[in-house]
Amino acid sequence: MSDEADLQTGQTGQTGRTAAAPPGDARADWERRIGQRLDGSAEPSIRLPAPLQLTAKPGAGHIRLGWAPVPGAAGYLIERAGPGPDGGAPEILRHGGSDVAAVVGPPFADTGLADGGTYRYRVAAVAGPELPPGAWSNQVASHPSGAAAGPVEVTVDTSVVTGQLSRVWQMIGAERLSQLRVTEAGWSAGGPIGAEFAAALRLAHTDLGATMVRAHAILHDDNGVARRRPDGSLQFDFRSIDAIYDQVLSLGLRPVVELSFMPAALARDPNRTVFTYRGIISPPSDWAEWRELVSLLTAHLVRRYGAVEVAQWAFEVWNEPNLAVFWPGSRDDYLLLYDVAARAIKAVDPRLRVGGPATAASEWIELLAAHAAAAGMPLDFVSTHTYGNLPLDLRPALARHGFDGIDIWWTEWGVGSTHFGAVHDSVFGAPFVLSGLHSAQGRVERIAYWVISDHFEELGRPQRLFHNGFGLLTVGNLRKPRYWACHLAAHQGDAVLRADITGDGADTLVHAWATRHDDGTVDVLIWNGTINAALLAGDPRLDRRVHLSVTGLPAATYHPTLARVDEQHSNVAAHCPADVDWPDEELWARLRAADHLHEERLPPVFGDTARFDIHLPMPGIARIRLAAGP
Repeated sequence: MSDEADLQTGQTGQTGRTAAAPPGDARADWERRIGQRLDGSAEPSIRLPAPLQLTAKPGAGHIRLGWAPVPGAAGYLIERAGPGPDGGAPEILRHGGSDVAAVVGPPFADTGLADGGTYRYRVAAVAGPELPPGAWSNQVASHPSGAAAGPVEVTVDTSVVTGQLSRVWQMIGAERLSQLRVTEAGWSAGGPIGAEFAAALRLAHTDLGATMVRAHAILHDDNGVARRRPDGSLQFDFRSIDAIYDQVLSLGLRPVVELSFMPAALARDPNRTVFTYRGIISPPSDWAEWRELVSLLTAHLVRRYGAVEVAQWAFEVWNEPNLAVFWPGSRDDYLLLYDVAARAIKAVDPRLRVGGPATAASEWIELLAAHAAAAGMPLDFVSTHTYGNLPLDLRPALARHGFDGIDIWWTEWGVGSTHFGAVHDSVFGAPFVLSGLHSAQGRVERIAYWVISDHFEELGRPQRLFHNGFGLLTVGNLRKPRYWACHLAAHQGDAVLRADITGDGADTLVHAWATRHDDGTVDVLIWNGTINAALLAGDPRLDRRVHLSVTGLPAATYHPTLARVDEQHSNVAAHCPADVDWPDEELWARLRAADHLHEERLPPVFGDTARFDIHLPMPGIARIRLAAGP
């Protein structure tokens, strides 16, 4: 057993540091195991009816699909066949590599198609991404129009407020927080990794509006949380965690305490690890010791920071236990891990929030909700992850088990799941981000983009500046196009205005989001994108001309500005030669000079209506801001 006094006498995190795995070994292990899943289907009998009223209409460079939503659906699988001499074998759309095939709902634009080809479609609803599809719809056929696209018309009525903006992006993902203590330089002539990482987190708070940060491995042996005494008893030390959370709070953020990975002293098999920093993924050898660790840590945090403060944090049990690369135990082992932790946390103070399952690909939501309902376990929020697709609708699954009032958090979400995948540094991710944040309005409470910074060493530290890292910010904290998308979302007004959109690609490729600030400033965000990552480099057939009308303006004069994010604007990577690994001092200066949101002034607007004509490439974002003035 251990006691509170041990907190002041144990090993520190630095002396307990775990040896790192060679990046090549860690990467090979990751690629070997990342596709291995544990079965977690709680309700395999849920079979939903076929979607009705399926339509397929020609568009320039795409086919627009529509159907009637199915009650109880989390999302929809789309089957496509053709063209080809044999009629084309049917396949489920995977959107260029998304970890979730199902889309959240209609309408949907199927892109990357051959002009002149005829394609056939069926759609089926799913109650969860790991559950079998329900009945398939009737089959419909269509083809891309082959014609030049007509304009997309966007009309914003500033006199009609349709709701309040939900700032779902107020959570951010990050590399393990012990990186804040790293003092060595992260790149040639660069500053300390810890200082740059802290600056990135500060930007997430001050510019992007993040109030919470979620990261792995707070229980990792780097932090010296637990060790065995010579007599075999456990000794705990939370001083490294205290230092980390003190700094996180000083940056304006509150932590999501992801209870991972397992300290070696508690692990059933301490040799089962993941990543270069060897996070131990093993279940505990003794469940009572796991309960003791969670209980003592929770009680310590409440004593140090106060129950009212810690009640605004959250405790998330583990990371992606449905993947063998993160959990070598069984499904039932994870449910026991959750139960023991949840009881321990609530025993300290029932106001503290606990949730999970923090799964990959939106899986196990039904499983955990059904288990918590049957076993009487606390469940204050559900969390899951998706890459390369928009968040599915988890509300029906939770409602089926009496949890329809709890928060839904995507504690990891991003444009792509592959380390060093070309999508990360590209412009493609910018409209993708806005599509996700806009789609989540009213059905998700938090989405944590994964991650804030390219100081990210799961499979090894960056070997060059633009290495297609997960970060919104590069090493050196240059802003990527995805960062600017988050910035534009965060800097909207709170009052959502009516925005109507029509034309070729409206509400499937081209979207509009209009808001008003307290001072009367009007923002209209318009973006052009697809979730089909096969079109990473764009498709000229999907570029659009947008005619924007803003009506009902109350002031006599407005001064408009146009901000852009596309291949030619707000894209700092375009200013770095492709053969450069790390910039020299002169190139760094040029990159920092280019590291800004492209914005230009437009002629003043007089009267109650403003009209704009905007060329919007795919991928691309435009924001019109109308500020009243003399």
